[in-house]
Amino acid sequence: MPRVTYIDTAGKETTLDIDVGTSVMQAAVFNGVDGIVAECGGSCMCATCHVYVRDDQLAKLPPVGEDEEAMLEGTASERRPNSRLSCQLVVSAEMEGLVVYLPETQT
Repeated sequence: MPRVTYIDTAGKETTLDIDVGTSVMQAAVFNGVDGIVAECGGSCMCATCHVYVRDDQLAKLPPVGEDEEAMLEGTASERRPNSRLSCQLVVSAEMEGLVVYLPETQT
């Protein structure tokens, strides 16, 4: 199982072993990681699962799709070049060691 680390704004790290095929958002919600709201349940319709991916790991991820691009325009926290919606990050073996930073707010 690939390991993904979530880092909140206070620097608290939570590392989870995540089954391949599970989204970064689903794993956070299932494991009570604060900072991922996921109002739409992973349908790419709300941007409340916004994360910042560590810059040197962006190449591990699939490209941003049109729907995700549109939702990223409405994030509550600043959108950055490394912004992604965690519901669109479905864990693969290549994502081992992925690090995501949680924004100040999702709503």
